[in-house]
Amino acid sequence: MIAILLLSITYLNAQEINWISIEKAEELMKKEPRKIIMDVYTTWCGPCKMLDKNTFSNPDVAKYINENYYAIKFNAEGDANVTFQGNTYTNPNYDPAKKNKRNAQHQFARYLSVRAYPTMVFFDDEFNLIAPIPGYLVPKQLEIYLKLFKTNKYKEVKSKEDWEKYQNEFVYEFKS
Repeated sequence: MIAILLLSITYLNAQEINWISIEKAEELMKKEPRKIIMDVYTTWCGPCKMLDKNTFSNPDVAKYINENYYAIKFNAEGDANVTFQGNTYTNPNYDPAKKNKRNAQHQFARYLSVRAYPTMVFFDDEFNLIAPIPGYLVPKQLEIYLKLFKTNKYKEVKSKEDWEKYQNEFVYEFKS
């Protein structure tokens, strides 16, 4: 009986991010505009796997993203064709023999100015680029960006001093 109760509690606390495609996000944006977070990853990237395991699986992170963002995963070295804002992006140098190894960078990743993996790219509710945030982040490190971009406070951050003030005044709520 206790085991069933513990399993039920664990199941209720477990929450996953609802990852969708770029095309699905564009469709949903027409009905209910939201900000977008895009996880730009590669299949060989260790920190990308850590981000999935330690950060995106965190219940606070998953809940906040699901309630406030559309979430997209994009393989920066994959072979998918991406149509974004009327332009089609491909990976013409993709090598299928290197599917799970380092491969050529996708044109769309270059368009987004992705230079490291993982990178979380944030877009506004009209699908305009806000900023790419490179590197592995733990839940609390990601929280500050999720809330900065969701609340539009990023528009007030115009200098290093503004960013430091925002960080110093920020109240963290996510559990690590």
